[in-house]
Amino acid sequence: MSKDGHKTYLIIGTGRSGIAAAKLLDGENADILLYDDKEDIDKEGIAAKTGNSDRITICAGSIPDGMEDKIDEVIVSPGVPLDSDTVLVWKNKNINIIGEIELAYRYEKGSVCAITGTNGKTTTTSLMGEVMKKKYEKVLVAGNIGYPYTDTVKESDDSSCSVLEISSFQLETIGDFKPAVSAILNITPDHLNRHHTMENYIDAKFNIAANQTEDDVIVLNYEDEILRKRAEKIKPHVIYFSSRRELEEGVFLRGEKDIIARLDGKEILICRTDELILPGIHNYENVMAAVAMAYAMGVSTDDIHDAVTSFKSVEHRIEYVCEKNDVIYYNDSKGTNPDAAIKGIQAMTRPTWLIGGGYDKGADFTDWVQEFPGRVKKLVLIGETAAQIADTCDKNGFHDYIKADSFEEAVRYCIDNAVPGDTVLLSPACASWDMFKSFEERGNIFKDYVLGH
Repeated sequence: MSKDGHKTYLIIGTGRSGIAAAKLLDGENADILLYDDKEDIDKEGIAAKTGNSDRITICAGSIPDGMEDKIDEVIVSPGVPLDSDTVLVWKNKNINIIGEIELAYRYEKGSVCAITGTNGKTTTTSLMGEVMKKKYEKVLVAGNIGYPYTDTVKESDDSSCSVLEISSFQLETIGDFKPAVSAILNITPDHLNRHHTMENYIDAKFNIAANQTEDDVIVLNYEDEILRKRAEKIKPHVIYFSSRRELEEGVFLRGEKDIIARLDGKEILICRTDELILPGIHNYENVMAAVAMAYAMGVSTDDIHDAVTSFKSVEHRIEYVCEKNDVIYYNDSKGTNPDAAIKGIQAMTRPTWLIGGGYDKGADFTDWVQEFPGRVKKLVLIGETAAQIADTCDKNGFHDYIKADSFEEAVRYCIDNAVPGDTVLLSPACASWDMFKSFEERGNIFKDYVLGH
């Protein structure tokens, strides 16, 4: 940093997160380098998205001569691995490296609650956003949910609450980030191609509580053994939720019918499960997590009831598409790992034509396949993992599968063969990147095929 406080920032990644970070820093007494490894990026298009600021330099493949030694801090986009050569060069120079969440938090003026976990993050974050509207004039829902925190934090003030979905990638690069209330919904193997070991993945998730104190709260799933064990080592007050047992203190499901909050010496019926629009035990767990978080944030139980019972499903997460000829279609494109896809299958109440497969993240599909008997009428496989999933099916005695040459062929096969009383479910158990830009694109194309048929 120069004597006059002038700083130079390097932002690695020119996607939505990187552009939002650059725009947030624009206006500071700083030079901003927005960098991408690839040399063939659309510089003009990226510059337009940043407002064509004179302070932001778009760098493709290399950094301008004379600038390397001036860089004071590096901001890494979530999709950039910390052990990549691009990042390691700055680590080796002992340059401070942070991510989008940490950068945005420096500008936060309101309250913060944050949610992570392998599955259920988006639904719980969206639900929490609706619940917090009962208490706060301004609620800013952001993070991994698709709206960069660096974009929304500029709107924060004394009367606002930021509700954040945070991925393990984003939690790798926090420094001082400290939510008043946090939640870890569950931890099952995922993104091991990025984190390399399960222990690294768990460590990243628990970074959400790294700066919390005894005055803060973390909400954890009692039925997750990993979370229970780690809870002994963290500082914030723990509120548990459970779908399998009554808790002496916490939020729990009684008889699969009632969601009960037993907190501060009181037992309160929050709602009955038949009042909820969201289907399935996994969604009851998401609701219970939100109930515990909202209670800790000071929302009244009446307001919590009203919010959770009026909340509808998140797009691409067991999303009802339509019913045609007594065949129901669900879009669960956000089921990007086996554990998430298990939740999708378990929510179905009819014989199911399942579309699965996609980008290979190094997952084991055994547990997913073992849920098929009695639920899945036919599995239609697509993408890179089709052969691996087929092999897992054979090893587990499930042979009702076929392989499709394209996504359109898979959807059309299900439409043509499903009979009245069946369900067609897109729940791939894999990421989308081998065939699509995102799970959103995959889900939207599925809906287009179904609705246009």
